[in-house]
Amino acid sequence: MTTSSSRVDAEPVPTSPAPSGAPVRPWSDPLMPVGERVASLLAVMTLEEKLAQLGSVWPGVDSVIGDVAPMQGVLAQDVDFEAATAEGIGHLTRPFGTKPVEPSQGAEQLAARQRDLTRRTRLGIPALAHDECLTGFTTYRASVFPASIAWAATFDPPLVERMAQAIGSGMRRLGVHQGLSPVLDVVRDYRWGRVEETLGEDPYLVGHMGAAYVRGLESAGIIATLKHFAGYSASRAARNHAPVSMGRREFADIILPPFETAIREGGARSVMNSYSDVDGIPAAADHALLTGVLRDEWGFTGTVVSDYWSLAFLHTMHRVAGSFGEAGAIGLSAGLDVELPNTMCYGQPLADLVREGVVPVELVDRSVERVLRQKAEMGLLDAGWSPDPDTLAEDSGADGVDLDPPAHRDIARLLAERSVILLDNPGNALPLVTGRSVALVGPCANDANAFFGCYSFPNHVLPHHPDLPTGIEAPSLLEALVAELPETDVLHAIGCPVKTPDRSGIPAAVAAARDADVCVAVVGDRAALFGLGTSGEGCDAEDLSLPGVQDELLEALLETGTPVVLVVVSGRPYALGDYAGRVAATLQAFFPGEEGGPALAGVLSGRVNPSGRLPVQIPRTRGGQPGTYLAPPLGGNSEGISNLDPTPAFPFGHGLSYTAFAYSDLRVSAQSVATDGEIEVSFTVTNTGPRAGTEIAQLYFGDPVAQVARPVSQLAGFLRVPLEAGAQARVGFRLHTDRTAFTGIDNRRIVESGEITLSVGSSSTVLPLTCSVRLTGPVRHVGRDRILLTPAWIEAVSAS
Repeated sequence: MTTSSSRVDAEPVPTSPAPSGAPVRPWSDPLMPVGERVASLLAVMTLEEKLAQLGSVWPGVDSVIGDVAPMQGVLAQDVDFEAATAEGIGHLTRPFGTKPVEPSQGAEQLAARQRDLTRRTRLGIPALAHDECLTGFTTYRASVFPASIAWAATFDPPLVERMAQAIGSGMRRLGVHQGLSPVLDVVRDYRWGRVEETLGEDPYLVGHMGAAYVRGLESAGIIATLKHFAGYSASRAARNHAPVSMGRREFADIILPPFETAIREGGARSVMNSYSDVDGIPAAADHALLTGVLRDEWGFTGTVVSDYWSLAFLHTMHRVAGSFGEAGAIGLSAGLDVELPNTMCYGQPLADLVREGVVPVELVDRSVERVLRQKAEMGLLDAGWSPDPDTLAEDSGADGVDLDPPAHRDIARLLAERSVILLDNPGNALPLVTGRSVALVGPCANDANAFFGCYSFPNHVLPHHPDLPTGIEAPSLLEALVAELPETDVLHAIGCPVKTPDRSGIPAAVAAARDADVCVAVVGDRAALFGLGTSGEGCDAEDLSLPGVQDELLEALLETGTPVVLVVVSGRPYALGDYAGRVAATLQAFFPGEEGGPALAGVLSGRVNPSGRLPVQIPRTRGGQPGTYLAPPLGGNSEGISNLDPTPAFPFGHGLSYTAFAYSDLRVSAQSVATDGEIEVSFTVTNTGPRAGTEIAQLYFGDPVAQVARPVSQLAGFLRVPLEAGAQARVGFRLHTDRTAFTGIDNRRIVESGEITLSVGSSSTVLPLTCSVRLTGPVRHVGRDRILLTPAWIEAVSAS
C-alpha cells in the first residue's frame, strides 16, 4: 500500500474487461462485496488521494453575501476548484444552501462539478454533496417546515418521519447525498440561541422524535447527520460555543441517549461533533467520545464529520493544537473522519506529519475506508454512475422542479396545526366568536418570516438578498385570519418591532385594542444568525424577557381593559409569569413554518382543536437561572431554603384542548418485576368534552431511593390518542426495566432493585393515576443492547 504520491508515476489503476470490452475498475463492480470494493480502491490510492477523501471544498464561498457559518469571514477560503480537487475530494459543501439558486440550475451546476471530478481525477471518485435540512431542504423555493422544537411539540414521531422523507426526496432528486440534521442537543438552558433547533429538554422525547426524523431521511436515500455530538447545548451561561461544565453522569444520562437512540433505532450513518469543550476537552479531540463511546460502546460504523471549522478551532480557539496540521492529527486520532466545510487541517499539513512518521498512515486509512464505504453504499463507485438526477426532467414547476409540492404543504400544515399549544384559556376567549371585532397587533402578526427558523432559507440566506421574493407561498397570520374569519372586522397595528426598542407604534396598537371586542397580541422572535435576530445560532439571550419592548406593548394592551389573547411565536420559551390571570388566553407556537399562519388562524377560530404539548417548560420569571423539569429533589422549590422558586408558569408536557379528557382504571401487569423484565401499564382515556380532540397520554417514572440523586420524574412513554366526543380508549405502554437504567456511583449504567413509581396523565405535573412497582433481583449492568423505546398502543375504542 502506497503512503506517498511524491512519485510522478502513480500506482497503475487495475482494470478488468467488461462484457462490452470496456475496462472496469474492480471497485466499480456493484456485485462485489462493499468491503472488497473499498479495499481494492484503497490499495491503489496515494497519500494525497486518501487525504483528499477526508477533505471538502466549498465552491464559490468568496461570493457569499453575509455569514451563514461561524467565523466564515475569517476562515472561509476561496480556492481554485480544479486545483483543490486535483486528487479528488470527499465532500462538496452546501451547493444549494449558500446563496439563491433556482433548483434546476443548482442541480445542473452540481452535476457539472461531479462530471468534472470523475473525468479529470485519476481515480474518478465522485464527491458526497451535503447540505442543511433542519426545517426543510435549505434551498431556494423549497418547503419550509416547522422548526425542530415545533416537531417536538406535536409528540408525533410518524408525522415527523413523513416530513423527513419528503425533505430527503427533494434533496436526493437534485443530487444531494447527505443532510446535516437532526439536532439532538437536549435543552439545558432556555437562553441558548439554538433552542429552536432542538427537540426539547427530555432525552427520551428528543431521541424518539430524532430517530423518526432519521428514519425518514435515510429512507429517502440521504445520509442523516446527528449533531452536535455532544454537550453543545449545556454551555455556560447559554453562550454559543462556550465551555461546558457537566458531570459524567449527567452527560451519560441526559446528553448521550438521544444520539444512541437515533443510531440504533433510526439508522443514522453520520455524526457531527460539537464545537464545545466539556471539562476542558474539545469534542473534536475527544477519543473517549468519538471512538470509545460512539464506536466501541455503540457499534457505530458510519462517518464522523467536523462541524464547520471545528478542526481549525482546535488551533485557533481551543488552543490545544499548535498548528493546523497538529489539529488535524489530533482530530484524526480521536476518530473524526471528514473535515468540513473546506480543507485546512486534513490536507498538506497532515500529509507532512504522515510522511514524518508523526501520524500513522493506518489512521488515515481507517477514515478513508469509512468514507469510501459510504460512497459505495450510495452508488457513487458503481460503473455507469451518472451525476445527472434521474427525475429532473420529469418534475413540474416554474423552472422544472417543484420543491414545495402540495404533498409537502399538507405535511407542513399538519405539523403546524399539531404543534400549536393552548397554554391557558381562563376567560374562554378562544375560540374567537365570529362577528366580534378583533385587534390583531404585535410584531409577528403580519410577518410570515416570523414563522421560520434560523436554518430556513428565507431567514438563513435571503436576508442578504432583499430584492428576491421568498420563493414560497407563506401567508402571515393577518392574511390567514382575514381569510379564516371573513365576517369579522380585523384591525391591525404592529405596536413595536421584535428587537429594536422602538415604542412609537404602541399608541396605535392601544387604540386598535380599545376599538375592538378582543385583542390578539402576537409577540415573539425573529430568527437569524449571529446576533442579527433574537433566536437562532449566535442569538443567545441575557434573560427570558420578551425581546425588545414587547413586554411594554403587552402591558399597554392589558391596561385597555379589552380581553387580550396572547400568542407567542418564538424559538425559545419566554417568561410569561407576569401575565398569569391577566390575559384571556395564551397560545404558544414554536416557529410553525410556511403553514403557520393558517394553522394559528384555525386554532384561533376553533376550526383546529389544539393538541400540541410543551417540549420545554415555560418559565415564570425572567431573570432566574433557567432549569428543566429533569431536576433531582434539590432542583425544585426548596420551600424556604432559598428565596427563589424555579416552578415554571407551565410545565413540561402541558397543553390544553377545546375539549376535556379524563384518566381512569390504571392497571399494571405485575406489582413486582425482575430487574431484567418488563411491565405493561394500561389505563382508560375518555373525551368528556363537547367535541373531538386528541390527547397526548404521557407515562412518567420516578425512582424514590437510588444510589445517586435522580430526577423526581422522567418521561417514559407517550402516545397521541384521538377521540370523538364521549369516546374512550384503552391505552397501553410496555415499559422495560432498561428504561429505568441510570449511571451509578461507579459510572456504569445499571438497573437497581427497589421501588419505582409509575404515573400517567396529561403533563409532567398533572398525573392523576399513580402506582408503585418493585424491581427485584440483583443490580444489573446494561450495555449497548439495552431497550431504548417504550412501545405504546390503543387497545380499543368505544363510546362511554
